[in-house]
Amino acid sequence: MGIVNVTPDSFYDGGKSFSSENILRQTGRMLDEGATFIDIGGYSSRPGATDIAVSEETERVLRAIELILHHFPETIISIDTFRSEVARAAIHAGAAVINDISGGDLDARMMETVAELNVPFIMMHMRGNPKTMTRLTDYQNVTIDVIRNLSDKVRKAHAVGINDVVIDPGFGFAKTAAQSFELMRNLELFRCFEVPLLTGISRKSFIYKTLEISPNDALNGTTCMNTVALIKGSSILRVHDVKEAVQCIKLLENLKF
Repeated sequence: MGIVNVTPDSFYDGGKSFSSENILRQTGRMLDEGATFIDIGGYSSRPGATDIAVSEETERVLRAIELILHHFPETIISIDTFRSEVARAAIHAGAAVINDISGGDLDARMMETVAELNVPFIMMHMRGNPKTMTRLTDYQNVTIDVIRNLSDKVRKAHAVGINDVVIDPGFGFAKTAAQSFELMRNLELFRCFEVPLLTGISRKSFIYKTLEISPNDALNGTTCMNTVALIKGSSILRVHDVKEAVQCIKLLENLKF
């Protein structure tokens, strides 16, 4: 899953994909490098990100979706939003998957909207919202607590009629660096859900701060952690760097674990 953030303030690529030319250049490169999905987000979820109006987020993502589908009509697009209104508009514009960082917690209408639209739903674990999540890292046991929370979400999703569910443990979202590493150590436990597992760790702070480098220098660390995630059962890698992630997948497939 290649990341296309149409935001001016995302932690790594803020502003890089904001122009139409850059959106098309980045998308084309990712598709050429082997991306299966393109994940479009118009609301920065980095810690402390500025809140924006629904109308502004909608305008950003619809422009990107329409551009991409006009030039690359076979593209499978997921919409990265926690707002049901934005999700609905994006699906009507041609997106095919809804990727919600709150798993339905931040918009009470999200799950019923997904069920009505009959599209796959990626549900991530987080606490609070991007402004508050860094203060909400008190867990009895982070792995068990995240599994319990996602279990409740999966049950609710099935109850309202959502057929296709993907889970995401939410690395870095209301988790300290140590907690993110603990989740990675225990990632194979998430196979208990028997649904696809998405791992989104691309250039995140638990990688670059541990290595005492910047996000710009965190590709090697990301590749290392993506390899671990694949070995432990991840089905989807959400990344800024598609070529390197595809290489990981191809090499591990040839090992035939």
